[in-house]
Amino acid sequence: MSLLIIGGTGTLGRQIVLQALTKGYQVRCLVRNFRKANFLKEWGVELVYGDLAKPETIPPCLKGISAIIDASTSRPTELDSLKNVDWEGKLYLIEAAEAANIQRFIFFSAQNVEQFKNIPLMKLKYGIECKLKNSTIPYTIFRLPGFYQGLIEQYAIPILENLPIWVTNENIYVSYMDTQDIAKFCLRSLQLPKTINETFFLSGLKGWVSTEIINLCEQLAGQSAKVQKVSSFILKLVSNFFGFFEWGQNISDRLAFVDILNIENNFSKSTFELYKMFKVDPSEIIQLDDYFLEYFIRLLKRLRDINFEDVQKQKNLII
Repeated sequence: MSLLIIGGTGTLGRQIVLQALTKGYQVRCLVRNFRKANFLKEWGVELVYGDLAKPETIPPCLKGISAIIDASTSRPTELDSLKNVDWEGKLYLIEAAEAANIQRFIFFSAQNVEQFKNIPLMKLKYGIECKLKNSTIPYTIFRLPGFYQGLIEQYAIPILENLPIWVTNENIYVSYMDTQDIAKFCLRSLQLPKTINETFFLSGLKGWVSTEIINLCEQLAGQSAKVQKVSSFILKLVSNFFGFFEWGQNISDRLAFVDILNIENNFSKSTFELYKMFKVDPSEIIQLDDYFLEYFIRLLKRLRDINFEDVQKQKNLII
């Protein structure tokens, strides 16, 4: 099976690419900047020029392709890009995929997306979900929680740099996931016919509140966090005013998601059934505390290496 992966240079996309290559898939990535995507070529990926904002570049990219995996998302603050790429571009991508008789289209959406159409990115993602469902393309939709990777910038780095961390006054449990595990479910779906024309709510095995993540980072960093609490009521007002968010960027996370994450997610009750369906062993799923532990170990090793190099330079100057 040959795959066209869109967004292959992104946090999730590169994990899908890496695992797809490991499993022996023929992987092609649609890219706008070959230099930025050069590392994918070194991995063994075929790079083709394509731009969702330029519809005429799409059909040639689909020649010989069996399945499309769309892991791309514009930055929510780039409203022009949202309209031109995440809406008009993806509508044309679906149209081109139908014409090319694509066997599967995998799309990544967000939790509770249909209930928050006042947020531009949520509205567009829900719209694309609907377009896929009304198309003739066999599809699989994954609705995702937040990524572990986004929590580094939201919690770990501010603690290390002695910057404030903004949180709400509500205990909101979120079952974050590592992008490696999301990629695992994505590729497994290609092998399971019963995942065709279905929408799945992915989640990790454990929900975390902000205070728990902060405490974990404080322990691993060996220093205290500067926590700033903001009323969820105020955040709701600001969210309604701005109408956008940037996933993983501190306070702006909460601006739009304070309501979304407050809603009880029924999918959390069927997590183990979902894992069983996809034949994924829960013990193989990366846990958040293990992820942070590995991050801080790598960071401390890097700092030790830098200090060692500085000491060696000073010795050489003395000599």
